[in-house]
Amino acid sequence: MNKRSASPVLTLDFREENTLKVIKALASAPRMAILELLSEQPKNVSEIASALDMPLSTANMHISNLEEAGLLITDLRAGERGLQKVCARAYTTIMVQFPLAEQVEDDIHAIEISMPVGSYVESEVKPTCGLISTEGIIGMLDDPASFYEPARIQAQLLWFHKGYVEYRFPNRLPNQARMISLQLSLELCSEAPLHHPDWPSDITVWVNGVEIGTWTSPADFGGERGILTPSWWESNNTQYGLLKRWQVRRDGSFIDGMRCSDVNCEALDIAAQRFISVRIGVKADAQHVGGVNLFGESFGNYPQDIIMTVRYEM
Repeated sequence: MNKRSASPVLTLDFREENTLKVIKALASAPRMAILELLSEQPKNVSEIASALDMPLSTANMHISNLEEAGLLITDLRAGERGLQKVCARAYTTIMVQFPLAEQVEDDIHAIEISMPVGSYVESEVKPTCGLISTEGIIGMLDDPASFYEPARIQAQLLWFHKGYVEYRFPNRLPNQARMISLQLSLELCSEAPLHHPDWPSDITVWVNGVEIGTWTSPADFGGERGILTPSWWESNNTQYGLLKRWQVRRDGSFIDGMRCSDVNCEALDIAAQRFISVRIGVKADAQHVGGVNLFGESFGNYPQDIIMTVRYEM
């Protein structure tokens, strides 16, 4: 596995050398088709070539271009005919920043904090539920008491049918700073027995007790192995999720760039306490009570924990 951080958003500065490489990689209908094909799950090169009806050599060429531009995460896996290259998208959104004439260099700052999925400070969960590390099961399956095990800090996958887990990120916003946005990036999906391709779940995120927005996960993804998922975890169990992004801005809240509520930065009252609380859960009265799986940096398809990014100006 290429060991570099994955993020749902790639922000490009047109003055940087890598920006041209990325734009050139995207300026191709076949390569765009490959990225679209990988939108929900990883595939090996043969599967990509077959799905897009292109020669294997052509698929390899386009995949190499995307990989060189940093747009794909790849891994070599054992297959029926030897090692196979498995590909997954590195990003869900690409943005190009053009500086304004009056913009002062470095006038916008960012704080990024990565929170392990097992580092929650509070939980209230209902079965089916459980936690696992890269080595094995933590506590007992379908026992909410396991969410209080000391070893929970090592969790790389946790799941529950309904309820929530709550995290507390340190508030590193300087005095007198004016927050521009707060973003949460995480890999997650629904929670069904084993896995299920059609299992909707309404997953809600709260920040400092304020409901930000709800995303309906379409499925509990399994069957095909996650790129990072440990080999001992059986394929008929949950394997990977989707990388989603909740963002609170001055003009409202958004999920993957789509407006979800009117909650803005001011409503979060960030300066009121030394931590920023983040709750992730499924309401008991949700339209789709289909549970949630949360993935850590060593499980699923994306090598990251829960990432909070706060942008601000002084």
